[in-house]
Amino acid sequence: MKGVVLAGGTGSRLHPLTLVTNKHLLPVHDRPMIYFPLQTLAGMGIDQVMVILGGRSIGDIVELLSDGQDFGLDLSYRYQRGSLGIAHAIGLVREFVGDEAFCVVLGDNILRGEDLADVAAEFESGPWGAGTLLSRVDDPERFGVAEFDAEGNVIGFEEKPKEPKSDSIPIGVYFLRPNAFEVIERLTPSDRGEFEITDVLNHYIDNGGMFARHYEGRWHDAGTIESLLEAATMAADEDSAQASSASS
Repeated sequence: MKGVVLAGGTGSRLHPLTLVTNKHLLPVHDRPMIYFPLQTLAGMGIDQVMVILGGRSIGDIVELLSDGQDFGLDLSYRYQRGSLGIAHAIGLVREFVGDEAFCVVLGDNILRGEDLADVAAEFESGPWGAGTLLSRVDDPERFGVAEFDAEGNVIGFEEKPKEPKSDSIPIGVYFLRPNAFEVIERLTPSDRGEFEITDVLNHYIDNGGMFARHYEGRWHDAGTIESLLEAATMAADEDSAQASSASS
């Protein structure tokens, strides 16, 4: 399995912090934000990762991460022009992925706790065409939102709805196979002018090939000023708990 980190976008919700730098270089507790998705992928046993870049200061990201050796990774890079959405960014990794399954992690997602190596292995060996992890949030209207049937099965996703049908959202970890690129090629832009990942996931729900489960660890996005602070607090708490456990 290969890995992808999406580190594009303008970071407009983090102004004025992102007026002079890329949001993925902002600190979350004691490290740059982009370290977290790389550590998530490395924890799955993935060692080949492509970083999709966009926005400001992309040279600084490359200088920071270099070839990935500090993370035990082999890193490569691709540039996304404009803000065309998550699905469009995923479409850029087709040649890199080849015929392997792959995991995409959004660059502003902070995951701590649950080891995802078993989840990645389950997806890779299973029958599903796509998969995602879910989390319950207080403000689902900021995200793509899951809809469930009476048995608790995911039956659809809606991107940033005004009236969410649940409080469960995909947290920015997506498992896909190479046939996803054919799905992406057939997408049309949403009303926001973007190619939406929720449309890709809905394709697999409609065709019986979607894997979804709630993440058992702690998760936070860091896409706004408020959530950046909350993510830093969460990361600090987790590091403190791990240090206490190691010393006891």
